[in-house]
Amino acid sequence: MKRLFTTLVLAALIGFAAFKAGVWWLADQRMAEARQALSETGVLERGKIGSGIEGRLVLSGAAWQSFELTQPLVIGRAEFDAGSPVALLEALANPAELPANWSLQAEGLELVLEATMFRNWVTAGGVDGREQTALFALPCAPDPRQQLGSGDLLRMGITRLTGELVLSQTPEQLHIELNTANTGSLEINWPGARISLVSPKTTLTSSTQPLEVTLRDGGLMRRVAAYCARESGLEASQWAARALATFETGLKARGWRPSGQLLALYRQWLLEGGEITASVQSGSETLGIPVRAPDESADGTLAWAVEYNGAMVPDVFLQKAEPVVQEPPKAALEPVVPRENPDVASWHPENLETATAWVGRKVRVTLSNGNLVKGRLASADEQELEVAREMAGGEVAYPIAIRAVTAFEVWRRGQTQ
Repeated sequence: MKRLFTTLVLAALIGFAAFKAGVWWLADQRMAEARQALSETGVLERGKIGSGIEGRLVLSGAAWQSFELTQPLVIGRAEFDAGSPVALLEALANPAELPANWSLQAEGLELVLEATMFRNWVTAGGVDGREQTALFALPCAPDPRQQLGSGDLLRMGITRLTGELVLSQTPEQLHIELNTANTGSLEINWPGARISLVSPKTTLTSSTQPLEVTLRDGGLMRRVAAYCARESGLEASQWAARALATFETGLKARGWRPSGQLLALYRQWLLEGGEITASVQSGSETLGIPVRAPDESADGTLAWAVEYNGAMVPDVFLQKAEPVVQEPPKAALEPVVPRENPDVASWHPENLETATAWVGRKVRVTLSNGNLVKGRLASADEQELEVAREMAGGEVAYPIAIRAVTAFEVWRRGQTQ
C-alpha cells in the first residue's frame, strides 16, 4: 500500500511538472508567433509565463509598444481561463479551436500620457487637407482647429490611463468590458459572435446580430466641458454649440442630416456625460442609426434604439441629404493674437520662417493633430524643428517636421507697439 501511494504521488508530481512545462512551451511558441505577426505595427513583450492546474494561463509584466505611439501600453497581469487543463493545452496547441467557454482578464493596464503621444511621421500624414471632416472633434482653444489632445488631458490632471479589461466568450455571446480609473467604462454584449485568434478580422463578421454597447463617462465629460470652455474663452453652452456644429457639419459632409433628438442627445452628453446604451450594427456605415428619406416624417416608427441614463430617447435618426462640404470661416482660421504687455512674459505666436532666431528659447509647438510640444528649441531649419525636453538624466531632443506644425509660439515678454 505504501509503495502504491508513493507511486501515485510520483505520478502526480510528474504529471503536474509535465503540464506546467507543456503550457510554458506552448505559450512561448504562441507568443512568439503573435510577436512576429504584429512586428510590422509594434513590439509585443510577453513578460513572465505562469499557469494553474485548473486551466489558467497567466502572463505577468507584458507590454505592447506601437510604432505610432511614444509610450507603451503596460499589461500588469493577463489571465486566460480555458476551464480545464485539457482545454488549455488544446487551445495553446491549436488556437483556431478555442473552447466553447473561456475568459480573459487583463489587470494593471497603464498608458502614460505625454503632450505628444504620436510619432512625427504619423502626424505628418494628415496635413494636406484631404481628410474627411471629423465628427467628434472637441475644440479646446480660441482657434477651433486646436482640438482636445493628450496635452490637454495632462493639464486637466490626467497623467495616465489605467484600468482593466474583461473578455468572456460563451456559445451564446461575446462579452467585453473595459473599466478605467476616472475616465469611464465601455461594455459590449454581442449575441452570436465568436473571437478568432487566427483570423481576428472574421470576428467582425461572426454574427449578424446587433451589439449592445454601454458607454459611461465616469464624470470625464463635465471636466472636459469645463476645461475646453475655459481654454476657448467661452461659456460651457457656447463651447458645446461649437462642438455640435462640428458634429453636424461632419454628418452633412457624409450626406446625412441629424434629427433634432440626435443633436440634443449629443449636446447633453458633451455637457453632462452619463450613461448611453445603444444598439450598434457591425459593418453599418451609420453604426445602425436608421436613415430616413428626406421627405419621410418623424412618426417614431423608425428610430435608433438608444437609452440615456436608463431612459429611452425617441426619434433619433438620420436623413439622407446631398453631401455638403463647408469651408470654415476665415475668422476661425486666423490665429488669435492676444494684446501684448511689455511687462509680462507669455506665449507669443511667431512665424516659422523666423524660428532660427529663437534657438535656445522656450517654445510651444502645436501639431496638426492638436497635440502640443513644449521645450527648448534646440535647432531649426527649413525641414524640421528640434525641441529638447527635460527627461530623467538630461534632455531629449524631438525632431518635428515643419509640415506637421500648425502653430509656433515663443515664451517671451511682449513688445510695445
